Amino acid sequence: MASEPILAAFEMAVVQRGHAARSSVLSNYWMLTKPEINFLIGLATAASFLVGCTEPLARFPWVRLIHTVLGTVLVASGAGSLNQLIERKFDAQMRRTGRRPIAAGRIEPIHGLVFGTVLSLAGIIYLALAVRLAASFLAVLTLVGYLFVYTPLKRRTPMCTLVGAIPGAMPVLIGYVAAAGKLDSPAWLLFAILFLWQFPHFMAIAWMYREDYAQSGYAVLPKGSDKATFMGWQAVIPTLALVSVSVPPLVLPHASMAVTLGTLLLGLSFFYFAATLAVVRSNVAARRLLLVSVIYLPLVLALQVLARF
Repeated sequence: MASEPILAAFEMAVVQRGHAARSSVLSNYWMLTKPEINFLIGLATAASFLVGCTEPLARFPWVRLIHTVLGTVLVASGAGSLNQLIERKFDAQMRRTGRRPIAAGRIEPIHGLVFGTVLSLAGIIYLALAVRLAASFLAVLTLVGYLFVYTPLKRRTPMCTLVGAIPGAMPVLIGYVAAAGKLDSPAWLLFAILFLWQFPHFMAIAWMYREDYAQSGYAVLPKGSDKATFMGWQAVIPTLALVSVSVPPLVLPHASMAVTLGTLLLGLSFFYFAATLAVVRSNVAARRLLLVSVIYLPLVLALQVLARF
């Protein structure tokens, strides 16, 4: 009949619309987990596990490594989701965060609460059962510190970055203790690297969106003329400290000259772009520093891993 092709086309359109709707829902929940941040968290966790593991390659615990990264990323995904729930009203006022799923109204707050809670609990339990209780305990501290200490401080004091850098650096401790069963000097070196890295990384973001942050009531930068000076010091001093904590330990043990020089060059390059932002104070310089920070972290962690073998 003549109506059959029309009916078939209508049914196909309904099916395609259903697929598109499901794809959109999945995409929104995927965005809720902050996947770009989780990539770096997973990378840092894996690198610290490799540094902490003393097993030869033939007996390397690959399965435990996968469990560790998966559990840590689950907790981080839950934390990211719950953070967006808590800050939804403020995110909606900013260009950078206004399109986030809860802030834009694409995901209901109650659904975000359930989703974030389930992911967080799943990751904590998974780490406890599949890895070590110590790794699970550190994940709990990370979650609590991020959601209930750092997140509210962002609206109270510019020192929030200092506080937030502590839970932000915890993934390397989770990865290391999962492999070694303890936290010794290499673990704290990795913690120091990730802790210090966050200052120039976030100062680049804070400077690019300083007007949005101020309008939304975030105190990530001080008010008035001290804003630029504060940003400059928080970008420059930690990059200098990164050179001092990441390079000297490589000179003493069995690290190769290539690893040591590579770490030094990365640190000096990072410092250069941070200093440029502190002097120029432009969005272009901030964008370059942000890009360099994302390149620096995986490379310096890779060199720390190479230094152990």
